[in-house]
Amino acid sequence: MLQPVPEHDARRSRRHFLHLAGGLAVGATSGSCLLAGAGSENPVATPPDSAAGKREPKRIRDIEVGILLGTFAQPTLEARLDAVKACGLNCVQVSLDCAGLPAMPDAIPSELARKIRREAAARGIRIASVQGTFNMSHPDAEQRRMGLRRLQVLAQTCPQLGTSMIHLCTGTRDPENMWRRHPDNDSPAAWKDMVECVRAATDIARPAGVVLAFEPEVNNVVDSAQKARRLLDEIGSPHLKVTIDPANIFHAGELPRMKEILSTAFALVGKDIVLAHAKDLDHDGDAGHKAAGQGKLDYDQYVALLRTYGFKGPLLLHGLSEAQVPGCVAFLREKLSTNAQ
Repeated sequence: MLQPVPEHDARRSRRHFLHLAGGLAVGATSGSCLLAGAGSENPVATPPDSAAGKREPKRIRDIEVGILLGTFAQPTLEARLDAVKACGLNCVQVSLDCAGLPAMPDAIPSELARKIRREAAARGIRIASVQGTFNMSHPDAEQRRMGLRRLQVLAQTCPQLGTSMIHLCTGTRDPENMWRRHPDNDSPAAWKDMVECVRAATDIARPAGVVLAFEPEVNNVVDSAQKARRLLDEIGSPHLKVTIDPANIFHAGELPRMKEILSTAFALVGKDIVLAHAKDLDHDGDAGHKAAGQGKLDYDQYVALLRTYGFKGPLLLHGLSEAQVPGCVAFLREKLSTNAQ
């Protein structure tokens, strides 16, 4: 039989219950924040209530300026990473040719992968992504299959490198140069071959736990945001996302419509952007080949659109000389500061 509880014990029990419930609520809140951040590049746990009963403001991750490691021409991996750090940067996209291998090797020694991660971490540098570009639209099916085999090697090595992002391009029908436009790029056969290759790539990405970020590029089969949206919808995989480089999306005659082209591009793929590149252009009809801030790209609009669509990833400089790095870093940081939310 249940015994009656004395009044003073009842009050104490209620206080004890409320204390436990409050602790559980705080723990549940903190746990949910940690789980929500587990898939992000910089998970941030929400701090518990302070003694005064007020929650501390949550730290918000902003866009981070980074760079392609291949910008630097030093003879060793360590020297290249030192050069990154000397420029005040803490974020890179790595190509394996910076570590003495082909950019898309047939094998990656585990010790080398661990060394790349270890040397970057020792300098406080985060590997945001690794370059995995090959010609996914090559007219020779065996060339596409070889690229997929090498992509699998790269994807399986990503955990050792400390990244879960691989940068891709969709390629071109040109058999010699995957960055050169070809008249057959717009053919149904080119689209079919490319889609099959991208689908196979996402089948590789899924078990490896990586995300493939392809870039719409004016000389490639996916040469516009419209085609990028079509590809995303056809594949329908959470392992396929977008790298945006607005210097690369202007067809001949489109530069005077820059604001419209950029706005439309972000409306179509903005929510799928996981990597952003930073360079510039001085003419349309080709990929941009100018350093950021040295051409006609409207960086105020670019940064504003990145923020409008909730982008919190790296903004990676490339297409510049080592001597141009300090000025371009300052330029991007000024734009990010001016357009801060």
